[in-house]
Amino acid sequence: MKLNIKDTFITDLPSDSNLENSRRQVENAAFSFANPKKTAKPEVLHVSQEMAAELGISEEDSKSEVFKNIVTGNEIYPNTKPFAMCYGGHQFGNWAGQLGDGRAINLFEVEHQSKNWKVQLKGAGETPYSRTADGLAVLRSSVREYLCAEAMFYLNVPTTRSLSLSLSGDTVLRDVLYDGNPAYEKGAIVSRISPSFLRFGSFEIFAARKDTENLAKLVDYTIKHHFPHLGAPSKESYINFFKEVSERTLKMIIDWQRVGFVHGVMNTDNMSILGLTIDFGPYGWLEGFDFGWTPNTTDSQHKRYRYGNQPNIGLWNLYQLANALYPIIEEVEPLNAILEQYKIDFEKQSLQMMKSKLGLVSSDEDDLKLIQELEDTLQLVETDMTIFFRNLSNFTEKESGFELIGEAFYDLENISDEVKNRWNTWFKKYADRLAIERISSEERKEKMDLVNPKYVLRNYMSQMAIDEADKGNYTLIDELFQLLKKPYAEQPANEKWFAKRPEWARNKVGCSMLSCSS
Repeated sequence: MKLNIKDTFITDLPSDSNLENSRRQVENAAFSFANPKKTAKPEVLHVSQEMAAELGISEEDSKSEVFKNIVTGNEIYPNTKPFAMCYGGHQFGNWAGQLGDGRAINLFEVEHQSKNWKVQLKGAGETPYSRTADGLAVLRSSVREYLCAEAMFYLNVPTTRSLSLSLSGDTVLRDVLYDGNPAYEKGAIVSRISPSFLRFGSFEIFAARKDTENLAKLVDYTIKHHFPHLGAPSKESYINFFKEVSERTLKMIIDWQRVGFVHGVMNTDNMSILGLTIDFGPYGWLEGFDFGWTPNTTDSQHKRYRYGNQPNIGLWNLYQLANALYPIIEEVEPLNAILEQYKIDFEKQSLQMMKSKLGLVSSDEDDLKLIQELEDTLQLVETDMTIFFRNLSNFTEKESGFELIGEAFYDLENISDEVKNRWNTWFKKYADRLAIERISSEERKEKMDLVNPKYVLRNYMSQMAIDEADKGNYTLIDELFQLLKKPYAEQPANEKWFAKRPEWARNKVGCSMLSCSS
């Protein structure tokens, strides 16, 4: 296995002078060297061959002993130095100080076909940033992360990627619901891939420590390698850097809203500087359409990271990044202007996104009202978001809209006449609105089916794969992996996955309730 190794991150940025792998505050450094922990009996369960090819790894190489040892932390690739990154973050709105890669270790950078990728292991042991934790991961959280990153990629949502899912062969002690009942679970490691794992918190930690010199170094590095079109370091390029991060962040969140994805933990240490979905913990897809839903039990009281609040949190997090960049920009106005533009762009892009979900191409002054009425009506009774929008593409004036969306309702039998009337009223307005479009119903369906997925990674699906994997059967992981590579295709053979959450999953741990250790 021959890789084209680069090491821009560890060459260009300041390293921790202390080489001990001991938990501590790390000052004046962007990272600390740390080797993965060797595991007892590693076994590769699944490889994303598409991602392997992006790194220049052949299918044959991915089945080799060397590949297995590298992606499970048992062997270090020649002439590379694994490391963990230093960053801080605001967690649930409060500054938490130093956080860092507590259970992630970056192995190396690979350059292939003019793209640069960082290869990281999650769950490969402790680092200086592990605080009181062991730096390990369990099979259930690893299955969820591995599948979700690749599922997001095929949904056309900006995201980090997955390379491999492996068993460590060790057991790991975890308290899944934080209720004082820990149990041993199968240890696992995911190999994660991204052009960069830098986060908002990577910049915040230097600003919080008033380390302006290293803050400037990090911003310069980021612009040079990830935003080279912005030119040489200057106040102007710093401002334009923030502008582009803001735009990318908004685009990502608009895509989350489009497919009904809820991240669950939008802390600033979980926000990618490249506007990529990163850190798949207690995430979920909307089952019933509900702006107030969050999958994270830790957030169940305040619902800070609920579905409908994600765009606001994106803005709040950008305010924190603006504060972090201020020491090297020293001007408030341009930063404020960018944050104000985010609000304007959100309104525009959100409207455009919802119009695309409804198959509306032309403009009408009542479009916003039609969308708001739809969102209100969707929340009258539990209505499956994915099924509703997918089936809506079959709407024609001749057919009854209500019958068309019947399978999206969780309790169709007990829907009141009042709710039916509300739906019929909305469908009449929708039909009138479609009448002014200049595209055929076939063309409209084609467009709608490209933005409204048929298949998403519902939590109950992940949980079924996890339950099987716990018994040593890993076939369902591959079945879901293949299904989610074509989320917008009909896939008649996989119709069973185009279904509402089963009743058994309504209150099951892992299906409706997820903790940050999920």
